[in-house]
Amino acid sequence: MLLIRSIVRPDKKGVVLAELSKAGFHAATVVDVVGRGKQKGIKMGSMVYDEIPKTLIMIAIEDKDKDAVIGTILKSARTGDNGAFGDGKIFVSQVDDAYTISSGLKGL
Repeated sequence: MLLIRSIVRPDKKGVVLAELSKAGFHAATVVDVVGRGKQKGIKMGSMVYDEIPKTLIMIAIEDKDKDAVIGTILKSARTGDNGAFGDGKIFVSQVDDAYTISSGLKGL
């Protein structure tokens, strides 16, 4: 199992979730977050904004679905044809186990 954590622009949240669902990946956890990337925030005049609003989308998947999920996120979260700074990041982590609380069943 894998945990895919993608940090995307808030205005892309709906598109990413819709495309994941269309691809058959309906379950996700979504959290509004703030942060900054390599560009160290945004400077407008003398003001520096270093806590940029983002959305964190987490989805647990089977290993075999990795390429499909990452491809869907990359395609739907990218701004324009070539993308732009601040479009986000995708992190992939191994998950040892998962349990459904209501049933106690192990697995996704």
